[in-house]
Amino acid sequence: MENRFRRTQTNFMKHIHFIGICGVAMSALAIAFKKAGFEVSGSDAGFFSPVSTNLEKHKINFYPGWHPEKMGTPDLVVIGNVASSTNPEWLHVQKNNLPYKSYPEVIAKYFVKDNSIVCAGTYGKTTTSALLSFVLTECGYNPSYMFGGIATNDFDSASLGTTVILTLNEVKGKDPLNKIKGIPRSTQNYNWSVLEGDEYKTARWDNGAKFFHYQPTHLLLTAIEWDHADVYPTEKSYFKAFEKLIKMVPEKGLIVANENISDIRYQIADRITYGKSDSVDYKYSDIKQTKNGIKFKITHHDNCYLLSAQMIGDYIAENICGIFALVHQIGIEPDKTITAISKFKGLKRRLEKRYEGKVIVFDDIAHSPAKAKFTLATLRKIYNDKILAIFEPNTGNRQPQSETHYNEAFQNADEVIIPRLTKLKLKPGEEPHWEGDKLAQVIGQTHKNVKYIGDDKTLIEYIIKNTTNNDVVVFLGSHGFRGMIDDLITCLRQPPQSRPLRPL
Repeated sequence: MENRFRRTQTNFMKHIHFIGICGVAMSALAIAFKKAGFEVSGSDAGFFSPVSTNLEKHKINFYPGWHPEKMGTPDLVVIGNVASSTNPEWLHVQKNNLPYKSYPEVIAKYFVKDNSIVCAGTYGKTTTSALLSFVLTECGYNPSYMFGGIATNDFDSASLGTTVILTLNEVKGKDPLNKIKGIPRSTQNYNWSVLEGDEYKTARWDNGAKFFHYQPTHLLLTAIEWDHADVYPTEKSYFKAFEKLIKMVPEKGLIVANENISDIRYQIADRITYGKSDSVDYKYSDIKQTKNGIKFKITHHDNCYLLSAQMIGDYIAENICGIFALVHQIGIEPDKTITAISKFKGLKRRLEKRYEGKVIVFDDIAHSPAKAKFTLATLRKIYNDKILAIFEPNTGNRQPQSETHYNEAFQNADEVIIPRLTKLKLKPGEEPHWEGDKLAQVIGQTHKNVKYIGDDKTLIEYIIKNTTNNDVVVFLGSHGFRGMIDDLITCLRQPPQSRPLRPL
């Protein structure tokens, strides 16, 4: 068995440098290349666990700040969206004509296989791409893959996979596959990739969606609702990106779509559907939910399958149903899929339970009102006591165009707190984004209990004083909350009379 990537690419590319290596996706790619035998380095404005810990674990050389003199002379520079037009390392790359690519371009060149599964949608794309990657790996397909999260299993967020090259002699007589335990005999099974199809812009020089680079032959569509108003100023512009993605799927390809995605709007001629209604090809039902996971069933024609997962939320059952449909369509036996799904423990920052004592603390990447609404609805089905939500939206949801999206979005939270929001750099002529006090006013139009607390230490003290037995505290947002979650957990672990807060 040979790894084609390592054999052909290492001849001309040995050192890869990542500008913005601390992003979840960027760090995943860095680790994948490191494990494939490349020299990898990187820089970023700051480093936080678990990304920094993961980079250290894989002995990747990275440093804070932007220092061209530390870059060396890389064979390729991967430019993250964190690199502004004045970034010293980006300027160094251009001045010295160093080869560079955005990370979607890197994925397109080195990860995409002939059978390219792309998971796309306003929400659910990270969970589905992670779980699909895990299922195919468990079933011996050894795909190349990338998803923008960190699995709680010991499962990398990206892998270059393995390509098997059989010579004519090997096909006729010698069979190296027999030596590889758990690997399917068909060489076709080595030619798969699974990618998270992000609709956000590719790079500073390319406003097109990342998923345009991934050449989908198999497309899983989870949901399409207007998001990222900073890139898609109108609902129509957002929908058009998905229309273009759908048209990229070849005639003999496969589209598996949530039943809520309109055939008329997206003109999907032939698709496999999944959802709750009786009219779909794959129906999920009878969800039994506990604090530790879910059980449910999937019905396909006259067959019924029982599934369990170590994750919570009705939306998890929906995502798994889509995954089940896709892998069933490509020929994986249901029993193998069910076993693999039961082993997957979930993703960090996807309704991740960070602490459970008298108070329960969750961390979730729900950075839009739509995502926050789903997360809070899930928690409300499980917990009867007070739910206190701390919310920081992404850039696009701090603009006037998104105001109506906040209507009733936080109805399942008893109280909403807006912290000091991350400072954003404005483009010339761009209107200022909402700050925390304004966002609190917007949410307060349809929620009676919203506060803006601009000091982190004061916010933590407020949570400590205003929560009691069985209350739930959930942090919702894509940013790291400046260590507030860890600070809160440290305080909760202390006896009430001795809860020191470290300066923030």
